[in-house]
Amino acid sequence: MTDTALIVVAAGSGTRLGRGMPKAFALVAGAPILEHALRGLAAVDARLVVVVPAGLEADASAIAERAGVAARVVVGGETRADSVAAGLDAAGDARWVLVHDAARALTPPAQVERVIAALREGASAVVPVLPVVDTVRSVEAARQSDGDVLGPIVDRAALRAMQTPQGFDAQLLRRAYAAADARGASTDDAQLVQALGEPVAAVRGDELAFKITTPADADRAESLLGPAIRVGVGADVHAFGGDGPLRLAGLEWEGQGLEGHSDGDAVCHAIVDALLGAAGLGDIGGLVGVDDPQHAGAHGEVFVRAAVARLAEHGWRPMNVAVQVLGVRPRIGTRRDEAQRALSAMVGAPVSVSGTTTDGLGALGRGEGVQAIATALIRRA
Repeated sequence: MTDTALIVVAAGSGTRLGRGMPKAFALVAGAPILEHALRGLAAVDARLVVVVPAGLEADASAIAERAGVAARVVVGGETRADSVAAGLDAAGDARWVLVHDAARALTPPAQVERVIAALREGASAVVPVLPVVDTVRSVEAARQSDGDVLGPIVDRAALRAMQTPQGFDAQLLRRAYAAADARGASTDDAQLVQALGEPVAAVRGDELAFKITTPADADRAESLLGPAIRVGVGADVHAFGGDGPLRLAGLEWEGQGLEGHSDGDAVCHAIVDALLGAAGLGDIGGLVGVDDPQHAGAHGEVFVRAAVARLAEHGWRPMNVAVQVLGVRPRIGTRRDEAQRALSAMVGAPVSVSGTTTDGLGALGRGEGVQAIATALIRRA
């Protein structure tokens, strides 16, 4: 049996969401928020404990069954601290305990695994965090009729936004809660641990692990959870003039190479942008960095496989990709089958490749470079 318990706190009232019911049971994209959260935890090796308001135990059990997970459902308390304490009681003899907000329903499984890995590597308390990107000001205690009085700007370089799941040595968290009874409970588990003088380690968080609190948050989650199938389009163009061999569609061809920081494989690069765009995960520059020294001269396959791995982290997998290559050379048709086999192996799904010219028009028609346009179809894993 696993030595890790994962407590999913789903006992909040959800007043700010304004749905007239406990937040975890409000529908987003056709399913309760709790169901989305549990689906994302299905592959995690941990005992699941779900903490819910009194009277909703049967509903939570049915939700867990639909999500395909085995979970122990327990009743929470009046405060979050009370609910976490109830979850701790149900966690039994687990060595490690993770505490997760059901409202962070889109949290990628990879984030949960990072927290577990840090615990197994020696940390006794772990929190996923994100850098703060907005300019932040403090607020003076005094108030005026027109609102808060702003204080100085806070250096955001020293700030991090905290997410869940937060992971702990189970005995340490129990000690922290026992001590909190004498001090007054906190809304943050890591803060209780720090109050004991214990260090808290940080791991990388994820933008998708945002907390559904307001109607705007629910709208954002709805748009991300929306269709189970998505389409993305990517395009890339490179001029001839590179020092290395000509690489395109994962193959090496005769003739002068393409310019670029990497190997200039416009087909692979277009596929990367199509895959990432379909999942709403940015583009190749955000994935690997356009000037990263470690990718100087790197083959396009490196980037395609990195994009497929990024999709998997966020619960997506490719269904198929189609690529149109525009240019005078190389003649794609002479090695179409070979190119399609190479690209399909990278993507892990069928890839079709076709080629065309521009009837002599423009830079591509003059043979100065190659352009590729890719369309990717992806689905939830």
